[in-house]
Amino acid sequence: MRILTLILVCAALVGCGRASGVLEPIAASPPDASRVALLVATTRAPSRDPGVLFTGERESAISLTDMTVSIPPAQNRQIGQIQWPASLPPNPQTDFATLNVTPLTGSGQTQGWLKQHLPRSRRVLVYVHGFNNHFDDAVYQLAQIVHDSGADAAPVLFTWPSRGNIFEYVYDRESTISSRDALEETLRAIARDPRVGEITVMAHSMGSWLVMETLRQMSIRDGRVASKVQNVILASPDLDVDVFATQWRKIGQPRPRLTVFVSRNDKALRVSRRLAGNIDRLGQIDPMAEPYHSALEKSGVDVIDLTDLTVANSLNHSKFAENPGVVQLIGQRLLTGQTLAGAESLGERVGGFALGVGQTVGGVAGVAISAPIAIVDPSSRRAYQNQVEHLGHAVEDTVESATQ
Repeated sequence: MRILTLILVCAALVGCGRASGVLEPIAASPPDASRVALLVATTRAPSRDPGVLFTGERESAISLTDMTVSIPPAQNRQIGQIQWPASLPPNPQTDFATLNVTPLTGSGQTQGWLKQHLPRSRRVLVYVHGFNNHFDDAVYQLAQIVHDSGADAAPVLFTWPSRGNIFEYVYDRESTISSRDALEETLRAIARDPRVGEITVMAHSMGSWLVMETLRQMSIRDGRVASKVQNVILASPDLDVDVFATQWRKIGQPRPRLTVFVSRNDKALRVSRRLAGNIDRLGQIDPMAEPYHSALEKSGVDVIDLTDLTVANSLNHSKFAENPGVVQLIGQRLLTGQTLAGAESLGERVGGFALGVGQTVGGVAGVAISAPIAIVDPSSRRAYQNQVEHLGHAVEDTVESATQ
């Protein structure tokens, strides 16, 4: 009950001082503001309110919308934060604002949008949000992630019908079930475009279940996931570990590269775990503890443990997007298809990213003791253990020499 009370208080605080109906376009933004163009695919029912656009109710057909979001100038914002307008119209000098909303109808609209917005890298990022998200939450969150990560990819939002209500967990969960075919159809439409080189699918929280189910379904249907889907990122996945293991086994070879962000102090997932019969959620596991360590050793899954990172949001459920170093790591390494094993040593891999979030790391010993980001990828797990063991032997030798 204490945890549930905390969740409700935090949810109430998040909503304080925030205007509703923020998606109605404004005329212009300042020249030093940034613009993020998004293709939005949704199975939400449309709203009559032009500032809301889509509700949390369900629709069988997929709606496509071309949207552009204005991000305030760099001197007026902090990386990792969405600056919601307190009143309307928003002030684009200080607030996120909507510049364009264009519904897309007819066949071939996905390819038409990609023709205009696909970068030279030929990459596409498909983002799937989590539980308790209104339509505007999902739109502005993806715009923030794309801008702050520096992602060189065409951003596509897939938003399923969430009522944006802390008490509607079961409804939201059922909405993800009803959206599997629509997400699969969206991924296939992108993959069919010959201009697209590769696709990264990133999901947060409950959206991770939807993504894994969709990839499993695609693999069962075709024998494998579409070859252009090369990278999958699950951030704070609200996903039963046993269900995840079954889904991963069913996805045929060659599998996409999978990276999972976890945090053992994620309070939202702690509540979800209780609701789900006290079965561990994938986003809360300790990747260095058994039985997970051995399973990860064989799985080919990269795990990034963010437990020791601090963020302003006390729920610790969105560290991947709120911490400047982590969101930039996503754009600079993971969306480009690189593993975190590309550096010469564990110290360089962890140390470089740790420095990016304000930590001082001096060599392997410092990494083993104080690195805020624990990187647990298959090729470095053994190296990590060896370095920790080597550090332990070095300490023992130092103590022994000092006592002689």
